[in-house]
Amino acid sequence: MHYIKKENAIYAMDKYNVPVCKVNSGETITFEAYDCFTNQLTDVSSFTALDWDKINPATGPVYVTDAEPGDILAVHIKELAIGDTVTMVTGPNMGVLGDELTDTTFKRLPIEDDYIQFTEAIKVPLNKMIGVIGTAPAGEAISCGTPDAHGGNMDCKEITEGTTLYLPVNVDGALLAMGDCHAAMGDGEVSVCGGEVPCEITVTIEVIKGKKWPTPFYIKDGEINTLSSQKTLDAASIEATKHMVDFVVRYSDLTKGEAAHLLSLVGNLRICQVVDPNKTVRMALPLSYLPKW
Repeated sequence: MHYIKKENAIYAMDKYNVPVCKVNSGETITFEAYDCFTNQLTDVSSFTALDWDKINPATGPVYVTDAEPGDILAVHIKELAIGDTVTMVTGPNMGVLGDELTDTTFKRLPIEDDYIQFTEAIKVPLNKMIGVIGTAPAGEAISCGTPDAHGGNMDCKEITEGTTLYLPVNVDGALLAMGDCHAAMGDGEVSVCGGEVPCEITVTIEVIKGKKWPTPFYIKDGEINTLSSQKTLDAASIEATKHMVDFVVRYSDLTKGEAAHLLSLVGNLRICQVVDPNKTVRMALPLSYLPKW
């Protein structure tokens, strides 16, 4: 098994990034990852000295042999081994309430018995997930803080243990990288961060050839979810829905119009995050409605 140390961190996904190592389809890799602040924050005073150029690092990239443009990379998420302390910060010009906040609110929270101790009275159950995960785009480099068609900072709380995420291969070797894990995060990530933690991410990767699936998407607990990141929630919602219609038409006997009706009945359109340069949504549908899958 390959182990990629956190010091191999990148801050943009880029076809020119030098790969850390080469792996084959079917191999298992562990990515050691910093938290989204590159482990810089230890107390409220450290926030004033925060290097904003070192935000949302992703460990990697890894070159996957036999992965060629047009292929799809399946990332089977096996385990997220998180640290024992959550870091959170919000304040002026940060998150949904950034126009109303006048002071910085900083928290370092312990994790005990599968809960985050938010206050003495409030315990939050763990919902471990990966915030940043993606492949290199074919065009210009994209900051690890920005989600797009290559994946990136999608901040989808369902990208977790037991999930298989499907990403596009845009360049030779795919150049897979990941990081920015959370101990828990609600849909929206409204304060601008989740429960930020360092993590060891163990995944098995698989190259899929000959499929023209709309990516990114993931499968978890018998449900398929299309993902879209766009400048507005409206645009992301439209693309995620159209991508799901594509799956329904391909893998059932329904017409495009019937697929739209089906999604109105049983599809679920949900927000992933609203605080990044592009907003991310997901459209969910039980795989039982795709009999030809």
